[in-house]
Amino acid sequence: MSRTLNRKGRRHPLSSLVLILVGLFVSGGAYATVTGTASAADAPVSPTQIDDGKKLFASNCASCHGLSAEGSAAGPSLIGAGALSVEFQVGSGRMPMSGSGPQAEKKPVQFTQPEIDAMAAWVASLAPGPGVPEASSLAGGDPSNGAELFRVNCAMCHNVAGAGGALTEGKWAPNLHNIDPVHVYAAMVTGPQNMPVFSDMNITPDEKRDIIAYLKFLDESPSVGGMDLGALGPVSEGLFVWIFALGGLVAITIWLSAKSN
Repeated sequence: MSRTLNRKGRRHPLSSLVLILVGLFVSGGAYATVTGTASAADAPVSPTQIDDGKKLFASNCASCHGLSAEGSAAGPSLIGAGALSVEFQVGSGRMPMSGSGPQAEKKPVQFTQPEIDAMAAWVASLAPGPGVPEASSLAGGDPSNGAELFRVNCAMCHNVAGAGGALTEGKWAPNLHNIDPVHVYAAMVTGPQNMPVFSDMNITPDEKRDIIAYLKFLDESPSVGGMDLGALGPVSEGLFVWIFALGGLVAITIWLSAKSN
């Protein structure tokens, strides 16, 4: 009798694997739902706008990203990239790229905002992805907390004053002065180029607002120490001292020597 009970009470060898798969599907679906619904208040998108976006994409982006945004050797897949990624890349002028290089450079924007919105709507229709937030939802952060978060998470590449800096292999972290708050948020969420993705588990939405508030504070506040020399730290300061301070000392020495003679 005990042998029968043991047989009935024994779990199937694959039950643990099934439970793990179910857990992965549930957690992945929940994450996709949360990130996919972070759009601009779920703004309605018309089929006409999506169709217009598809045509614009085919004319300007498909040569690298594929007609269905499936990607190619020249450009990554955009399926699941969401409207926010399109807003950042196209709205900042980085896309379309003018030529191959270590990374896309910021250029004058080549499309109108309605055209950018149309392409973003088409890419968003392919698969769930991060949406574009309302600009008003990114205001009201705490710049003091944002400064601490920026120093911990961003300053090693962008400089503590947001002045940018050089990276490896000819790449660079861009200057963050006078950047659209939506694009700052998009960079943290989508992780463009060499930048890592900061999910809401790494940096919460409130903390992202705080970082945006800190960058806005830098834009609006002059350097308390006077001339900031590009805010590049010891590089520009050392160059300034070497050229002007030491140069001045050499000039004075030469003048005194010539006068004594």
